[in-house]
Amino acid sequence: MSGYAMESATPAEIGIQALPPSDQWSTAPVVPAPVCRFENFLGAERAGILLSYAISREADFNAGTVLDPLSGQVSHKGRSSLVLPVTSSVFSAHLADCLPLVQEVLGHRAALTQTLTVLTSHGEGGHYGIHTDASRVRDVGTALSAVYYLHREPRGFGGGQLRLYDTLLADGGARPAESYRTIEPEHDTIVFFPAGAFHEVVPSTCPSGHFADHRFTLTTWISGAGPAAAGPDDTFRIWPWLAHAAERTRPLADVEHDHDGASPIALPAADPATRLTLPAPRRTS
Repeated sequence: MSGYAMESATPAEIGIQALPPSDQWSTAPVVPAPVCRFENFLGAERAGILLSYAISREADFNAGTVLDPLSGQVSHKGRSSLVLPVTSSVFSAHLADCLPLVQEVLGHRAALTQTLTVLTSHGEGGHYGIHTDASRVRDVGTALSAVYYLHREPRGFGGGQLRLYDTLLADGGARPAESYRTIEPEHDTIVFFPAGAFHEVVPSTCPSGHFADHRFTLTTWISGAGPAAAGPDDTFRIWPWLAHAAERTRPLADVEHDHDGASPIALPAADPATRLTLPAPRRTS
């Protein structure tokens, strides 16, 4: 038992000397980007085969590029990584089966119809500065980004984490906040987030210098042909703010071809037998 006497407390008034009055708010709201992550996405066997494939294609990788939204010029500014454009109906089928659950978790209602995918490799000094994926999709307000991680075990690289930034709403606009969440590049995991969210890949190290010890990803942008459906769910209202923040990173003119050479393929319908959804809530009497 506590040695303090149990006496009723008298509320203390905090006066204007301790807390001066203010005529306006002194803070700006920060909106966290929604994120959904799966472990053991493909399973050990398929993940191992895909990693072996990526390593075997070393000679076919090229330096990754960025697209300047104002000039439309392609460069390597702010990015050091290798890319290989790929297509995979099998991987797209895996995405399709989990997207109903992903969209429910992220509060996303837009119809998604196609994917655009590249294999990436980050070695010594590999990085990708703060950016959005607006140059990869037509409607950044409804598109999803997905990053699937692959690497040897034990891991042959250090660093390479994904930083997913919050969005700061201030002065009638929106921009990336200083706060962020860190996502570790764990083998056979995948993370989904809005394509309009600001994010970066922090620099990696690769002591051996061997390509097989790099940080590999299968990076996919999932988009649709039209805007999101209206609904009463407040969660989806986060997405327009993210798109507003990404507006300055959107190309001024429609881009006919992906700047890394990726080609879109149709997203198949989810297989009813393997489609992932949240369990129905239990009914209580």
